[in-house]
Amino acid sequence: MFNPAEPVFYRHPAYLSSQGARHQVIDPATLANVGTIADTTLEDMEAVLDAAAAAQRDWKRLDAKTRATILHRIANRIEATDMRRCAELMSREMGKPYPEAIGEVANCAGAFRYFAEMARDEGGKVAGTTQAGSFQHARYEALGTSVHIMPFNFPILLMCWTVAASLASGNACIIKPAPATTLSTLAFMPVFEALPEGLIACLPGGIELGSALIASAKTHAVAFTGSVAAGKAVAMAAAAQMKPAVIEAGGSDPMIITAHAPLDVAAAGAVTAAFHMSGQVCTSAERFFVVDSVHDAFIEKFVAEAKRLRVGNGLARAEIGPLVSEAARAKVIRLVEDARAKGAKVMLGGKIPESEPTGWFYEPTILTNCTPDMAILREECFGPVAAVMRVKDFDEAIERANDSEFGLGASVFTTSLEEAMEAADRLEAGMVWVNNPLIDNDALPFGGWKKSGLGRELSKLGLDAFRRSKMVIIDHKPVIQGWWYPYPDDWFYEDGGRKHV
Repeated sequence: MFNPAEPVFYRHPAYLSSQGARHQVIDPATLANVGTIADTTLEDMEAVLDAAAAAQRDWKRLDAKTRATILHRIANRIEATDMRRCAELMSREMGKPYPEAIGEVANCAGAFRYFAEMARDEGGKVAGTTQAGSFQHARYEALGTSVHIMPFNFPILLMCWTVAASLASGNACIIKPAPATTLSTLAFMPVFEALPEGLIACLPGGIELGSALIASAKTHAVAFTGSVAAGKAVAMAAAAQMKPAVIEAGGSDPMIITAHAPLDVAAAGAVTAAFHMSGQVCTSAERFFVVDSVHDAFIEKFVAEAKRLRVGNGLARAEIGPLVSEAARAKVIRLVEDARAKGAKVMLGGKIPESEPTGWFYEPTILTNCTPDMAILREECFGPVAAVMRVKDFDEAIERANDSEFGLGASVFTTSLEEAMEAADRLEAGMVWVNNPLIDNDALPFGGWKKSGLGRELSKLGLDAFRRSKMVIIDHKPVIQGWWYPYPDDWFYEDGGRKHV
């Protein structure tokens, strides 16, 4: 259907600056030129922020039903649009297998429908009154303009999660896509045609632009997904401006295979959890803790399942595409070689595939005999590598899984209800999956503990991230209250001091 070697040039005049520095987009599978993007200048940014502020003043005054109707139109447009071009660009830009790229875009409509109705259904709280004749309640209002700094791995879906919540809350949205996936993000932007002009914009650029957007007095909230180091910088920059921030900062997720695991299911699930999108998923399973009694049997099945995976161009028939960049692959190689030097055994992979000498490919890799002193059990690998450690029992597996500065997600395979419930209670992670890794739900909060992030996406918590509360007290029958000034004389001590009650 597609020729991976054919260069693509995509320029959208509504979103691309004509004055900013230009950059070539390189296909990580072929190292061919995919197209050109131009950075947004700070002057362009100011004009876009002014237009967003003007549009948002009207948007926030719309009733919830009207805003919901418009968000449903966006969902309708996503479902009705042929997204093959957007998916192709995503594959060319960052190497994602085409079925995953088209699937990502197709899954975006649900977030707009969910938040459209959530914002209609939940707008505040009426509290039990503290005095008669008073109506006391809290209401939610928009923040203003939110900034959405996006990652390369799920550039469209993760953008939609936070943009849908922000729009539903009455905000304007400024999207700064990852440089590696700017073309596909720009290709997606026409789905927002139903929104008022200026309410949403996509501004290509790098760190300088992101910093300027956060620092600007014209923005009021930040959503970020990326590395822990970058997440810390974004959180501190937002805090310096007293702006709320939702930070999803990745992790090194554990997977536990217990003595009661269904090994065939566990092996298949482990392959998907470890190698989905070449391991470039924030919730990828990277650290495996396998109970001794089933360790060898599990590894045999795990290796057999992983051998079925095909490595190749994301636009070909392959499950394992390239890593996004040379630097990303170099990190994977460093971590694997460190583990090998410290005694890890390579059961599968551990090298650049001979079949793909061009591009940033790396074979699906399974390491056993891993120990806590290996960097791969301490750092986020973000590549197609499963580091396996043999443990004595379930309790040791939980202890080892929690021994990390990360806490995004955690997975367990078991047929024991007791183990499943214990894992849900004891694992230090924002999300726990039992026998079904990686899935999410618009109605449930997505986010991490520890250094894996702040705040939550999706669910009511994801909506609240983009709105602020206001307490309102209305006395509908005005009366003079007994505690108002001046105080009665008998409230005071004879020496003039205030009477203690």
